[in-house]
Amino acid sequence: MTLKNNIPKKSNRAIKLPLLLKQLIEKKFMEGSKILKDSQIIILGVCIAGATIVASLILSGGFLKIMKFWQHTITVKGSAQEIIKSDYIVWDCTFTRREASLQIAYKELKGDLGNILAYMTSKEVNKNDEHINQIDTKRVYQKDNDGNDTSVISGYELSQSIEIRSKDIDKIDALAHQSTELIDQGINFESVTPNYFYNNIDALKVELLAKATENAKSRAESIVNSVGNKIGSLQSAKMGVFQITPITSTQVSDYGEDDTNSLEKKVMVVVNASFAIE
Repeated sequence: MTLKNNIPKKSNRAIKLPLLLKQLIEKKFMEGSKILKDSQIIILGVCIAGATIVASLILSGGFLKIMKFWQHTITVKGSAQEIIKSDYIVWDCTFTRREASLQIAYKELKGDLGNILAYMTSKEVNKNDEHINQIDTKRVYQKDNDGNDTSVISGYELSQSIEIRSKDIDKIDALAHQSTELIDQGINFESVTPNYFYNNIDALKVELLAKATENAKSRAESIVNSVGNKIGSLQSAKMGVFQITPITSTQVSDYGEDDTNSLEKKVMVVVNASFAIE
């Protein structure tokens, strides 16, 4: 007799159910992960966009402030001047001899030089300040009836000059005016107008530039304060006219003046300055 197994067999449907449930759960998990990943990307994008907007606003605000800083400026002219007395003098004098003979003209000119130097010694002129120039020789020709030169030499004209360069302004200036006394000695003497200089002009220029800039700032403040604003920092400064003129001169030249004929003179500096407006 044959015995049958009474143990029930699992159906195929029962075996497939857990597997389907597992696959369903995995699918839902993957879909959820994808949704989470997409959400993170969206959030990250929103954050980047927001940061970009904020940074743009900050940069734009700073740029506007910079533009406002540069655009709101005022440009004015400032000036400064000072009266000075020259501290260096250059004086020239010339003497001449004209004779039919070159030898005689030279001899007389040499005698004149000795007399002039003796005169300067009597006036206590420092010999180191005396600079004797070479003799200039010219032929003198006879004239025709029309007043034109011919080829016939009628004589010679010799001339010589002495230049005095000195810091002793008052002494040499007085000598330049008194030296025509030499004419009484039979010397054909000519005194040239002295030239006067100021040795510390570079240092004075720097000092006046600073004063002119301060003057420009004061002018700018007067203008800006009248409308309720304030002057900020100096943006640029450029030297304009620099000139040395006689004290009484009111002339202003774009190229400047350099007066050497006056013992006392006026030095003026102009500055073009730009200031920020706060």
